[in-house]
Amino acid sequence: MMLTVLYDKPAQARMPSPEPGDVDATHQALAELIEGLIAADSTTFASRFAALLALMRLHIAEEGGLMRASRYPGIAEHEGEHHRVLGELVQLNLSLKRGRVALARAYVKEGLAPWFDLHMATMDAALAAHLARAA
Repeated sequence: MMLTVLYDKPAQARMPSPEPGDVDATHQALAELIEGLIAADSTTFASRFAALLALMRLHIAEEGGLMRASRYPGIAEHEGEHHRVLGELVQLNLSLKRGRVALARAYVKEGLAPWFDLHMATMDAALAAHLARAA
């Protein structure tokens, strides 16, 4: 899985807690949570998923603020992707609250993990380049 390529630090059982405003640390924490969810047992999956959802909300707010402040021209597409995935996570979290783990587990492994890798390599890389030019 590419998540380990993006961040050479292995996934840990602890809950990552990045500093507010540190987008790179938030990306690493998201990668760790995704890897942890893939390996999580059924008793910890729902709580880890809730942590992922909370961190994704924080991440979207942080990056959205950066994009607006820097007048990023690709904001509509980038935020559209964020909100699409957030909507999927919210719906899956509702299913988890009803005890349905299988679909959420499959989504994390087969949908979210590959999406995150692609999003980092394309949209986040383009945003980072824009922010570097704007600095």
